[in-house]
Amino acid sequence: MLRSLKDLFDSIVPAPGAAAPADEHGLQLAAAVLLVEVMRADAEMGAAERSAVMAALRTEFSLAEDEMARLVELAEETARNAHDFHSFTSRINDSFDLEQKIRMVEAMWRVAFADGHLGVHEKHTLWRVADLLHVPHGAYVHARMRAKAAAGMA
Repeated sequence: MLRSLKDLFDSIVPAPGAAAPADEHGLQLAAAVLLVEVMRADAEMGAAERSAVMAALRTEFSLAEDEMARLVELAEETARNAHDFHSFTSRINDSFDLEQKIRMVEAMWRVAFADGHLGVHEKHTLWRVADLLHVPHGAYVHARMRAKAAAGMA
């Protein structure tokens, strides 16, 4: 299992000093890391948040269940070792249009609301990422409202 995870990681993350390829796997990892960061911002990560991460990845990317599970494992490991969001948001900014970035922010809100409450660290993480993705404030607020309504918290 660890070997296959390392193989997947090696295929997605470039070697130090190498140029980062603009490939689909790197984009998937970037999106997954940002979703996982919202999950990690909550003091008590639960199954509901993990399910919301998987649902968001299922919606945005065409991945088999085993690929998705490995991607989330890799995203969790990458998130633990990341120093900032810049490399992930840069990849998304290079590949997603504004509508896709707004969907990404809404998916992050869905992760935050998945357990029925919004923590201050989740809110801060979302604000920082939305800013780095250059999502206009009005779109950010509407994405939050849609996710909150979908969670039955409206």
